[in-house]
Amino acid sequence: MIHLRRFFPLKLLVLILLLFISGSIYARQNRDKFKVIAFYTGRNDQAHISFVQEANHWFSEAARKYRFSYDSTSNWGNLNLDFLANYNVVLFLDSRPDIKEQREAFEQYMKRGGAWMGFHFAAFALSPSDFPQNWEWYHNEFLGAGQYKGNTWRPTSAVLRVEQRNHPVTKNLPATFNASPNEWYSWQNDLRKNRDIEVLASIDSSSFPLGTGPKLWEIWHSGDYPVVWTNRNYRMVYFNMGHNDIDYDGKTNRDLSHTFENKVQNRMVMDALQWLGRRR
Repeated sequence: MIHLRRFFPLKLLVLILLLFISGSIYARQNRDKFKVIAFYTGRNDQAHISFVQEANHWFSEAARKYRFSYDSTSNWGNLNLDFLANYNVVLFLDSRPDIKEQREAFEQYMKRGGAWMGFHFAAFALSPSDFPQNWEWYHNEFLGAGQYKGNTWRPTSAVLRVEQRNHPVTKNLPATFNASPNEWYSWQNDLRKNRDIEVLASIDSSSFPLGTGPKLWEIWHSGDYPVVWTNRNYRMVYFNMGHNDIDYDGKTNRDLSHTFENKVQNRMVMDALQWLGRRR
């Protein structure tokens, strides 16, 4: 019988075993890790700029805690297939691409199994405006919402009703919860009539009246308003949140609220990101 100790000292065998175990753990950790890239503009509105700054800080902190990588860029020229191939999830924090080649690259990325998370203004489109509805696939097929229709003002909290309790994005939420202050959007298309869209959360009727005006149409008294949804044909989720309250009246542009100061809402965002990043 051959004895290994005749050929390898005991210390060397222990070292080899430790290296093997460490290598296995390292490989498993890297296998579990996913990569996120966030695109933003950060120029159009102080409330959106505030949200972008807050989001970049919050996601960077979350990346260290939940073991994923997070990069962000304001260079929309990076929205090409070679660059996107390095990432598992794409975030649009406050806008959308306007260049034809960038739009085509993003559409191909999603149709090839990429993942996306969008916030608030990323879904905005209104013709005529500086952000016209001139991207049919994105606004009508992918998001399903079509054009922007209206909004509440000022940014206020709303009670949200969770509609899908078994979905990975919302499974850890209570039946209703208070969202962070936000400017809430309504849309041209009825998302309920779109069989590809799964509404995950909407504004609960206990929120009405929602908004403070001063314009009467900026105060909602009734209606159906989905605010979180996914498209069953793609790996995606959209959050209507992403507009901090700003001291416009006092002309200081000081932050009056922050989106990521809400533990329940943060849990939903992180569950959504982990679902997108680890789903195959």
